[in-house]
Amino acid sequence: MHTKNPALFKNQKIVLIGYMGSGKSSVGKILADRLNLPFMDLDQEMENLDGKTIAEIFSKKGEIYFRKRENQILKEILCQPGKLVLATGGGTPCYADSLEYMLQQKEILLIYLKVSLEQLTLRLTLDKANRPMLVHLENEVDVEDFIRKHLFERSYYYSQAPIVISNEHRRPEVVVEEIVERLF
Repeated sequence: MHTKNPALFKNQKIVLIGYMGSGKSSVGKILADRLNLPFMDLDQEMENLDGKTIAEIFSKKGEIYFRKRENQILKEILCQPGKLVLATGGGTPCYADSLEYMLQQKEILLIYLKVSLEQLTLRLTLDKANRPMLVHLENEVDVEDFIRKHLFERSYYYSQAPIVISNEHRRPEVVVEEIVERLF
């Protein structure tokens, strides 16, 4: 049983973290609507600001450029006044000082959307053509191996979020209701 903490929602910004395919954007949009807050997607913001898709940024400028730019845009968004719900990229909290920065800000509440390796493999194998980091992988076994390695490396970062919510075989609306219950 999760304890409710009304003090949690005093935070101005709710930031969703988790592996790609964990439902950050889907849940984030519904959560923002439910709380009557603006929603932002970090990848979408980067695409808008740079005038290129994430895949184009990766292929033309590389992952190092992408991660530096992602960190910069993250901080710009989080420095803006007002409440919002932000869906980050899967690697956002794992690079540069992004996680440390978010954890140090009193007005930011991090929520980790946790999904199992098996479920992520299923979701991402079906969507790998739209995922720049996966597009080169040949089959489901390769996708699973790739995710397994990343989850091992990234779970340290993800697990530092004060709230962890399972998004395993659940509709986004159900996940949002659990988040709202935990906030109030």
